[in-house]
Amino acid sequence: QVQLVESGGGLVQAGGSLRLSCAASGSDFSINFMGWYRQAPGKQRELVAAITSGGSTNYADSVKGRFTISRDNAKNTVYLQMSSLKPDDTAVYYCNAWVRSATAEHHSEYWGQGTQVTVSS
Repeated sequence: QVQLVESGGGLVQAGGSLRLSCAASGSDFSINFMGWYRQAPGKQRELVAAITSGGSTNYADSVKGRFTISRDNAKNTVYLQMSSLKPDDTAVYYCNAWVRSATAEHHSEYWGQGTQVTVSS
């Protein structure tokens, strides 16, 4: 069983920065896609940024130029560096990963527990 553990959320003023981390723990697994989603109150969960095992990235238009996703494959960890934060970035941020265990034929989707990011104006 794989677990995704997030850290780094908190309260920040508009214009500030935060760095989120998500570490995958378990044994005998490989990770393909890793990403960050967010869900604001009353809104649907949306993709913020994604990164493949090869390092290709994709961003939501609303965060391009402000957020940077990266990963350390050796540590099975994905990061989200968030800069120039806006009140509209306030949401619960969820880590997402597609993981294949050593005994499985296919990848399965896993989610972290979520971490709150609040940006004050």
